[in-house]
Amino acid sequence: MSHTVLLIQPGGVESRTFSDFDTVEQCIEGVCNIYEKHLEQLNSDNSTITYTMQELFEFMDQLNDIVCLVYEKSTNSYCPCPKQWIKKKMYEFFEDSAVRQN
Repeated sequence: MSHTVLLIQPGGVESRTFSDFDTVEQCIEGVCNIYEKHLEQLNSDNSTITYTMQELFEFMDQLNDIVCLVYEKSTNSYCPCPKQWIKKKMYEFFEDSAVRQN
């Protein structure tokens, strides 16, 4: 369990925001929630929203910046983790979820 800070900049500098989570997994879920809210805004007349991991990754690629700061207990500091790391963790998260459902 590592405290994780999600830093996102969807557009210009004024759009910077952050969220913090108790775990990396909660942070990954948080990124999914942000994308789902974005889809809800685009498709307000649809009660059901579905998407692929590829579509989620394309959304992430459109952001000016997205990075996680993950707390490392051994160094008592936060380690920056780039977009590719987030995508890898996201893939692992969904893969684990699919295994648990079967």
